[in-house]
Amino acid sequence: MGQDTASKDTGTNAAPVSNEVVEEVDIQQGDKTALPSGTFDPVYEAKARELNKAIQAIGMGRYQWQLFVVIGFGWASDNLWPIVTSLILTAVGNEFRPSYNAYLSLSQNIGLLIGAIFWGFGCDLFGRKWAFNLTIGITGVFGLIAAGSPNFAAICVFAALWSIGVGGNLPVDSAIFLEFLPASHQYLLTVLSIDWAFAQLVASLIAWPLLGDYTCQQTDKHCTRSKNMGWRYFMITMGGLSMIMFVIRFVFFTIFESPKYLMSRGKDAEAVAVVHEVARRNGKTSDLTVEDLTQYNVLADGREDGIRAQQISAVAALERNLEKVSFSHIRSLFSTVRLGISTSMVTAIWAFIGLGYPLYNAFLPYIQATRGADFGDGSTYITYRNEVIISVLGIPGCLLGGLLVELPRFGRKGALALSTALTGVFLYASTTATTSDALLGWNCAYNFVSNIMYAVLYAYTPEVFPTKDRGTGNAIAASANRIFGVMSPIIAMFANLNSAAPVYVSGALFIAAGLLALLLPFESRGKASL
Repeated sequence: MGQDTASKDTGTNAAPVSNEVVEEVDIQQGDKTALPSGTFDPVYEAKARELNKAIQAIGMGRYQWQLFVVIGFGWASDNLWPIVTSLILTAVGNEFRPSYNAYLSLSQNIGLLIGAIFWGFGCDLFGRKWAFNLTIGITGVFGLIAAGSPNFAAICVFAALWSIGVGGNLPVDSAIFLEFLPASHQYLLTVLSIDWAFAQLVASLIAWPLLGDYTCQQTDKHCTRSKNMGWRYFMITMGGLSMIMFVIRFVFFTIFESPKYLMSRGKDAEAVAVVHEVARRNGKTSDLTVEDLTQYNVLADGREDGIRAQQISAVAALERNLEKVSFSHIRSLFSTVRLGISTSMVTAIWAFIGLGYPLYNAFLPYIQATRGADFGDGSTYITYRNEVIISVLGIPGCLLGGLLVELPRFGRKGALALSTALTGVFLYASTTATTSDALLGWNCAYNFVSNIMYAVLYAYTPEVFPTKDRGTGNAIAASANRIFGVMSPIIAMFANLNSAAPVYVSGALFIAAGLLALLLPFESRGKASL
């Protein structure tokens, strides 16, 4: 496997390594990392580098490409179901006549928040495997049940329940995929967002005939269930699609627990076994041994600086179980000043975006009216045609994001800063539209750059968290996004809609997030994740 000779040429009576973790070296050996040496427990860091070298030596093979496909289901689900909610909103409102349609969006955002917290934090406690399968399964089941909703309260409850599954997809799936990727292919985490964009296109194409032809119109004062079955057919289709993805994941694909996660729980032998199994499935072999990992346990000897050394003895089993309910994973993300700043800034970027986009959608109609916008083309055909066109533009945006993140002296930070700031600029520009074609053009530009933004953000976020705390870090970031997402429909329900200020605030939030991205302390381009 081309192991580093210096790390293995040790005698039985000598410490194999010093208390300083191995210097960062070439990426092909898997040692050059996004987080600097000394950021975490040295035992964990040293072992993570050994696993990085082993995975890099195996390379990008059959198992990782299969994982690329099934992880894409999670990305697709994350975008698909919020779009489902927005597409059925009018039809559901016409049938049930609630006081505020926004309660449906509020219910969805509450579910997304619960899902992000539960699955994100949970996957660092009970592992990735169960969360990987259950998130999409829960989404599909409650999506199908929602098609039979007898009233508005029921559809709101089911929206919250299916969103609990949706909320866990990205925190869990990004962690799994990153932890099996060789460092040379981490850019694929950005390219994965093509599934996110493709889901929007699929939803729009399916909604066009079902919601366009089988739902009540806004002017229909007697909208009965029999005349408004389109949104129910749509829910059955989307729920069925999620169940198909669940079956493919659960029945036709074998997901292994992350080697780094196993190592972080003191299960070195199991971590090595997983690496060997991945190598076998890729048609290769690996020279990694349990001794390659356990040799670093000496780094824990005599440490009294408060950093938790990895627990490896049977005596520590009870303590490890008690640790599962502690806040150690959160504390670890703030264990150094730079890491604390990074965690805080990434969380702030997610929060700004979580509030900015829904605010824009809620208050844009007012500002367009004050600009004299009167498009006069509210036909179903025009509406869904435009939706499909806008969706198509998101796909090349994701592919471009995959190229931008690998550019020298640009990388993740440059791509994220530019695309996020441009998203805000195009939001401002869209408020000037006074014709349908102008609004379509600005929305296409917005969707193109915002897909770059999300693609980079979804890749960069897990890269700057260590494996043992990655689910927790993802959960904190996603929770901030969802908390501010919950605030948006509340603002829309009770704020003065006859004000342009929130639209401008929305654009400002995106631009501020772009500026924050420039100041992020870590650049993860060309570096292996810990």
